[in-house]
Amino acid sequence: MSTIAPDGPAPVDPPAEDADTALKARHRAMWALGDYPAVAREVVAPLGPVLVEAAGVHAGQRVHDVAAGPGTVAIPAARTGAEVVATDLTPELLEAGRAAAEAEGLDIRWVVADAEHLPCDTGEFDVALSCVGVMFAPHHQAVADQLTRVVRPGGTIGLLSWTPEGFIGQMFATMRPYAPPPPAGSQPPPLWGHVDHVRDLLGDRAQITTAVQQDLVVDRFAGPQDFLDLFKSSYGPTIAVYRALGEGSERAAALDAELIGLVERFDVGDGTTVLPWEYLLVTATRR
Repeated sequence: MSTIAPDGPAPVDPPAEDADTALKARHRAMWALGDYPAVAREVVAPLGPVLVEAAGVHAGQRVHDVAAGPGTVAIPAARTGAEVVATDLTPELLEAGRAAAEAEGLDIRWVVADAEHLPCDTGEFDVALSCVGVMFAPHHQAVADQLTRVVRPGGTIGLLSWTPEGFIGQMFATMRPYAPPPPAGSQPPPLWGHVDHVRDLLGDRAQITTAVQQDLVVDRFAGPQDFLDLFKSSYGPTIAVYRALGEGSERAAALDAELIGLVERFDVGDGTTVLPWEYLLVTATRR
């Protein structure tokens, strides 16, 4: 029996499948904003080889880079001689990765796919990796279920994620009060930077073999304003928050000041801007 409000039909929530489709469309559009490949190339690129080495990737292995972006992990993995598949929700990022790989003569398969619904067979890969990638999918358990599904027993899962306490985690914490509320059911990305959270997600399906916190030392910025300029013009999540605030608004100016203050608090340089960006590196063996 339906309930009718005095002024018309009561609002009806969209089916879960439709809501998820809309959410993923927003994520895809957000990461297509600006120029994330430039951020990856200029700042994040050193992390790819770190994860590839930690996971012991070598020639002949079947490797899946999940939420691959422009190939931060896929490209160094392919350099080892491994057979690499790179998937991501955002086609524009994959196209940038494809161009970079082709410039090196690397053969990588690039596939548009949702990290929560990977189009792969069970146990298809020897290794599944993600470098500051799957942490941004909204439903963490769904991602962990896919990672453990696509890796064969005895295979390796390798994850590198920003920590909540580190610079990028604190950047998101700084932006949170200025951003629209997250969709119901979505989880904060930096939770992947806590090993207990990763352990709970993997459950008894994978044994964690390595869990270390390390810093990516970033000395690319001339100063706080240089950081702000790059992230406001090129980093999708930051661009999305500023667009919601409105260019030139008082709240946008307030966020400018908070982000510049964040850079100043983390800066360990002596006369130059040097920022330690803390991350958690986890490797696990599929049981």
